[in-house]
Amino acid sequence: MKIEGLEDRIRGLAEPVAEGLGLEIVDVIYTAEYGKRILRVFIDKAGGVTVEDCSNLSRELGTVLDVEDPIPQSYALEVSSPGLDRLLTKEKDFKRFTGKKVRIRTKEALEGRKNFKATITGSDDGRVLIKDAGGRVWEILLSNIEKARLEIEI
Repeated sequence: MKIEGLEDRIRGLAEPVAEGLGLEIVDVIYTAEYGKRILRVFIDKAGGVTVEDCSNLSRELGTVLDVEDPIPQSYALEVSSPGLDRLLTKEKDFKRFTGKKVRIRTKEALEGRKNFKATITGSDDGRVLIKDAGGRVWEILLSNIEKARLEIEI
């Protein structure tokens, strides 16, 4: 099912299209669910994403994908906002959401821990600083982050 480098290739095709519409590509996921292939593109912009933003990118990116044809099988293209519990993948994501709660899973354990629920206190030079509920500050290399997701705060 996985096509090596496909998500990166799609991201490379999608980013200039998104930038032209004033949008940012947050994530690209190619997966299969219930026997159907799905290409999910998550977008964001200052002030939030509208249905019109999703529709416009879907139409324009769909045309680019039809021409470039990077996926040999049939698939459904879905464009949406990353949601309240969005993934954080880049240093600028962590900077943007400084002060927000996050769940982070690391690739390598830090003092025996791989899972953290904390508040982002900063990010710089490939490092993310978080403070856990006990007040302990942790420094995590971006390269050691397997997955980071905002916590929904109600």
